[in-house]
Amino acid sequence: MAKIIFKSPGQADNLSNVLLEKWNEEILRQYQLLAGDFGSKFFHLDPAEIQNSIVVNSVKWFGDPAEPAFCQNAEVAQKLSDWGIKGRHNLHNEYCEYTIEYRTDAKGKLRPKRVQITTELREYWVTLAKHDPAFLKTLASSILGKQIAWDQLYGNDPTNMTIEQREISFSTQVAGNGNDDRLAKLGVPGQPIGKLNRDNALFMTHPINGLDDLLYIVMFGAKPYARKYGTTFEKVKKEAIFKTFGVQHLACRHADPAAAMGAYDAVYEGRHIAFNETLGMYILSFSKNNFAYNGNPVPDNWVQLSRGQNNLHQRLVFGPSDAEDIYLDDITIDKGGEDVNIKGGFEVLQHIEVGPLVQVGQPSPLNDADYVVLTETDDGIVCGQADICGLIKKLLDEYNNGSLLVKTSPRNVKTIV
Repeated sequence: MAKIIFKSPGQADNLSNVLLEKWNEEILRQYQLLAGDFGSKFFHLDPAEIQNSIVVNSVKWFGDPAEPAFCQNAEVAQKLSDWGIKGRHNLHNEYCEYTIEYRTDAKGKLRPKRVQITTELREYWVTLAKHDPAFLKTLASSILGKQIAWDQLYGNDPTNMTIEQREISFSTQVAGNGNDDRLAKLGVPGQPIGKLNRDNALFMTHPINGLDDLLYIVMFGAKPYARKYGTTFEKVKKEAIFKTFGVQHLACRHADPAAAMGAYDAVYEGRHIAFNETLGMYILSFSKNNFAYNGNPVPDNWVQLSRGQNNLHQRLVFGPSDAEDIYLDDITIDKGGEDVNIKGGFEVLQHIEVGPLVQVGQPSPLNDADYVVLTETDDGIVCGQADICGLIKKLLDEYNNGSLLVKTSPRNVKTIV
């Protein structure tokens, strides 16, 4: 039985002791898988081990996908990132995923109505699905505002399923395999096949938006890397760190360098760090006032933040209600002194900062043996030559060749497939 260190993310849910134990067991399991290679005396799993620590939310980054922008440009990034489930599953890897809700206007045109945004961890939801299906069903129904059936969650009634059967069924329908080799070998696909978490952004499913990745990137950065000159040590830049370990591609995203370098800056001052007891990913800021409708600030009821207490939100639904004859693309944003209508979710994420809460100790002197000496230079990394750019070029070709088809149903309701 794992020691209960962590609460539910954002303290959004009043978990039973059993579920709290299971959530803490999952966090401990993921940590132990990484500790052998990435452990550091400066990183603690339990924040209570750090004396006189403070909670900081300064480790944060913008939620819009960086890779399509540095591989191509901002216009391509918007098009591909807003490209329905294909954009989400391929590109939303900054610990922030979204789904655009479409509605047909009075002229029969299909238009974006709202955007659902989530930073909730897949592993948390899988833990609930394995150990308390009834709680999970109630939770999903509450978040989405409609009654959710068993088949939408598990493909069948999970009551008499084993824990492993629940995990496989829920992952197949709703969560994907999260790059877990065991689940993949059991036939669980990389992304969910069910509509529930494809039509909605219920929680994150991109395989590198996981709990393991969040632990990894902070633990990776939590060492006092340095370059040695004689008997003195000097700080290095992110390029030297990421090149040393052959993960240059991570340095080009928003999330990974922000998380790693936030940890690095702290431990270089001899500070010990840990995730706060509300381990999770949060929407730490949303610049609502950057958006306007008819020249006025958007109404407050167009911004629905939820899934967390004390401003630790993990969900945002942005846009007009169905009762209003207004659409997401009626909203404008100032770009270079000109009011420009937004197109979907990508531009919204450009004004959202996400990140975890981190517990940071007091500074202390470092010993020579504490430093991890690097020899790589701080020369820049050419992001446009990253391997991911090949995939993005293929996605762009597919997009341009008409894979985003607009079909008209017999009832003359247009749908995007």
